[in-house]
Amino acid sequence: MKPYFLALWALMLLLSLTGCATPRDTAWPVSRPLGGTLPAYQPPVLPTTTDILHPDPALSNLLTLREALVLALLRNPDLRAFGWEVRAREARTLQTGLPPNPEIVTDLENFAGSGTHHGFNATEATIGLSQLIELGGDRRRRQRVAAFERDLAGWDYETIRLDVLTKTAQAFTGVLAAQERLTLADSLLAQAQQFYGSVLARVEAGKVSALEERRAQVVLSTTRLTHERATWDLAAKRTRLAAAWGSSAPMFERAAGDLAAVEAVPPAERLSDFIERNPDVARWRDEMALRRAGVALERAHSIPDPILTVGTRQIRELGETALAAGISIPLPLFDRNQGTVREAKYRLRQGEEAQKAAQVKARRMLAEVYGQLASAYTEVTTLHRDVLPAAQETFTATEEGYLEGKFDLLMFLDAQRTLFETTSQYIDALAVYHIARAEVERLIGTPLSDI
Repeated sequence: MKPYFLALWALMLLLSLTGCATPRDTAWPVSRPLGGTLPAYQPPVLPTTTDILHPDPALSNLLTLREALVLALLRNPDLRAFGWEVRAREARTLQTGLPPNPEIVTDLENFAGSGTHHGFNATEATIGLSQLIELGGDRRRRQRVAAFERDLAGWDYETIRLDVLTKTAQAFTGVLAAQERLTLADSLLAQAQQFYGSVLARVEAGKVSALEERRAQVVLSTTRLTHERATWDLAAKRTRLAAAWGSSAPMFERAAGDLAAVEAVPPAERLSDFIERNPDVARWRDEMALRRAGVALERAHSIPDPILTVGTRQIRELGETALAAGISIPLPLFDRNQGTVREAKYRLRQGEEAQKAAQVKARRMLAEVYGQLASAYTEVTTLHRDVLPAAQETFTATEEGYLEGKFDLLMFLDAQRTLFETTSQYIDALAVYHIARAEVERLIGTPLSDI
């Protein structure tokens, strides 16, 4: 019995090891051109205790856009968490490629009876191994499904990577715009304080009535409130940017960038050619392959898998040993997996429609955001070229005229308000331009500078 048993055990052990493989780093899709050169967090292939997020880095006083993007891509909690989801899918792919384990089978007959079968005198003992034989390519098809699920997790990771990239760039734009608004508020407050001093001097000299001093005081108080709002808004925008890399407080003083730097917008028809680079669209190639593989897997499940048993039998009464073999085959009389096969086919048809819907949605969103980008660009160029110079010139002339007694206070305040509102509108338009630009680049997965 012993030689037979050892041989069978070695054979089954070899079968159980078939298909084992070490983890491979294959789940990550090719990065989109947008931010593709920037490092992004990917967990190690094997889980370790050394992969720990270190405390917030000490940043310099000036934070550039590239530094903010790198920090976010390496430290964003959502991106890091989903990186481990990709690794988990890789592990599942490994597991599905393993064959089922063999089972030890023991069987005792003809014992504890009467007469010659009293005790274990006439016992027949069978010891063997039982192995499920997967027909229809179950394991191969199961592993194929798991591999596509792993690849889809990679696409989802790429989607989150671009989302983090885009939101960080937009938050950086928000800080730049808030800094510009605070600078404008600083200038306006300094002007209001200087103007109030001039009005007060003229009131004391008896050149104007005390009513103008009260009006100047109202303007100064209102300007101080505007300055305070701008200060708090900048603090909120800085905190929001720091949250992109998981920091509870900003570790920088200022964001370094040129908010006024704008470029002409490419034609809309050129951008639509890049929509396939959108990971929300590109992922559907693997999604449809997954659903087709799902249909094949469920069809394979409809084929019965026999269980083969091989062992040795010891007949104590005769003192002899013999081989024993058996096979168990399920009969597909009622359950032929027909319902699950039909469901998989429905899922395949559903995927075809969902793929079309994803393309339509991406193109619709691109058209909407492109309209915002083109409109903001037109507004920025018009304000910078025509409106702002005229408002500045009018304010300068009105201020000089008021101090010389040529214009009244209301005319001066109107010119000042117009300049402030026009400058604020210009800053807002610049912010909208850069935010919309980042969103357009997210939708096509490509920097507009490359088109």
